[in-house]
Amino acid sequence: MSRLPTASGRPQLSREELQEVLEQVFALDSDFYAGRGFQRRIGWGAKPALVNIDLANAWTRPGHAFSCDGMDVIIPGVQALLSAFRARGLPVVYTTTAYAVTGSDNTDMGLWHKKIPAELLQLGTPEVAIDDRIAPAEGEHVIVKKRASAFHGTYLSGMLKALGVDTVVVTGVTCAGCVRHTVEDAIAEGFRPIVVRECVGDRTLGVVEWNLFDIDAKFGDVEPLADVLDRLRRNEESAGD
Repeated sequence: MSRLPTASGRPQLSREELQEVLEQVFALDSDFYAGRGFQRRIGWGAKPALVNIDLANAWTRPGHAFSCDGMDVIIPGVQALLSAFRARGLPVVYTTTAYAVTGSDNTDMGLWHKKIPAELLQLGTPEVAIDDRIAPAEGEHVIVKKRASAFHGTYLSGMLKALGVDTVVVTGVTCAGCVRHTVEDAIAEGFRPIVVRECVGDRTLGVVEWNLFDIDAKFGDVEPLADVLDRLRRNEESAGD
């Protein structure tokens, strides 16, 4: 069992051991939250849309400052969701984060580049293009955003409401940033957020587990991929009755 190195060179918990510890910690916290009335279920509405957050090459491919772990699980999971949504004629939306002006003070990055290397996310470059393993189909929207949330300063909310969507199934990265803020804004905009556990990621394991726990407690329902696919199947069967 491999162990992750520390800054001092001493071994620490392996990923498997860390995962087990986090699960134990959050199981205890779940009882605490539930006792205070959190962790209610928001459930599914009548029409879902799939919203894939920032699954562009800068995040999904190795060797970039923004690269995230877990793509060996995330990409196949998103592929399965894409097949299910497309087969049922349900809306699919992608986002990427990209900036048109990164080399001057007259920038569309705001002040974000003071904290992160946002200047690497240049509009029109391969880095901000959606990973071709989960490429958008004809007619599917790719929204270029400038902020963390897919709703902040974009047309996403209005478009989904015009399509009659009341539920957003969310995948992507990062769990602590753009996924989380999208979910927070989704519920504020009147959508039911469903986060697919296997289809979100980040650059560190602990960040993923903490944010999934906190999202599930406060902002949306975190569900396993198998349950989401089964729900889509059952909805289709019910519609055919």
